[in-house]
Amino acid sequence: MTEAQAAPKAKTEKPPAIEDKPLGEFMEQDYLPALKTALVEAGLADVDLSFQKGSLPQSSMSCWQVKGLWAKGRRSFVLGFPEDRIQGLKVFACADAGVSPTNLEPFLSDERKITLPLLVFGVIRRLNGQKWLGWN
Repeated sequence: MTEAQAAPKAKTEKPPAIEDKPLGEFMEQDYLPALKTALVEAGLADVDLSFQKGSLPQSSMSCWQVKGLWAKGRRSFVLGFPEDRIQGLKVFACADAGVSPTNLEPFLSDERKITLPLLVFGVIRRLNGQKWLGWN
């Protein structure tokens, strides 16, 4: 037996998924740019996205959240992460006519594994449900 045949093959380690990054790093480096691109492609040219810690609508709970604002400030949404991780609890709220979002609803709560494309798709689907996207 040659030495190459006798030595067991070393397992190649998969690089960690981008979703395994710390929440802030994932949001700033990966999610916000991907979401901005998808929203612009959906017809929201003036969308402004931010990631910050703050109180959720109608709640005193403070958590990390993605905030979106467009239509000259008339429309907005909040995607909150009360557990400070993308695989944990997520909530969503949106508002029209320049008022603050009020009703919190579960966001992607039935999904077992949350990925970058799924998080982007979830917001697009939810805003499309409001008939706020260009093709509606």
